[in-house]
Amino acid sequence: MFRTVAIARSLAPLGDRILIRRAAKEVQTSSGIYLPTDSVKNPNEGEVVAVGPGIRDVSGNLHTPNLQKGDSVLLPEYGGTKVTVDSEEMFLYREDDILGKLE
Repeated sequence: MFRTVAIARSLAPLGDRILIRRAAKEVQTSSGIYLPTDSVKNPNEGEVVAVGPGIRDVSGNLHTPNLQKGDSVLLPEYGGTKVTVDSEEMFLYREDDILGKLE
């Protein structure tokens, strides 16, 4: 009688906000040693998932963000707003908070 339908949610950032998926924590060193998960820091790299339209200045001009979907970025150690979209943890940052773009 009732059908369950999987609903895919998406999040469109507003203003100069940028939705970022942080890189996975590395739990194994390059020499093959496994690290305890408690001692592993959050990675400071991520991938841009979605970008807001930008912000308007006092005169009404729209300033679009310099980043695009798929860009790799350098993130601050602290900050961002944690959001969960389709059981995946992502972060919202303002464009000013992002430290740089990785080439």
